[in-house]
Amino acid sequence: QVQLVDSGGGLVQAGGSLRLSCAASGGTFSSYTMGWFRQAPGMEREFVAGISRSGASTYYADSVKGRFTISRDNAKYTVYLQMNSLKPEDTAVYYCAAADRFPYGIPSRRSSYDYWGQGTLVTVSS
Repeated sequence: QVQLVDSGGGLVQAGGSLRLSCAASGGTFSSYTMGWFRQAPGMEREFVAGISRSGASTYYADSVKGRFTISRDNAKYTVYLQMNSLKPEDTAVYYCAAADRFPYGIPSRRSSYDYWGQGTLVTVSS
């Protein structure tokens, strides 16, 4: 069973950048499809980006495509989310998540992910 710890959130001005990290432990990291989700106040948690076990494939929500990049380092048991050109509407708590039931494809449904980080707050000021 994997444990996930999110970090890297903070306050940034619109147009700025942040890089989130998610450190995993307690499992075989390369056997998990990884994803990032976010939850704004009063909103449902939504899919942001996902990456396959090997890192060869990625998938993004339309709202972040072209601005965010997900990557992973299996040797370091870490997944990253590079966020550029941030907008106030990107303000949310960001969560990394791991799925162990999908050797092929990248799920975007919250229920597909089995393990979750504690979340890290990203605030984008206008």
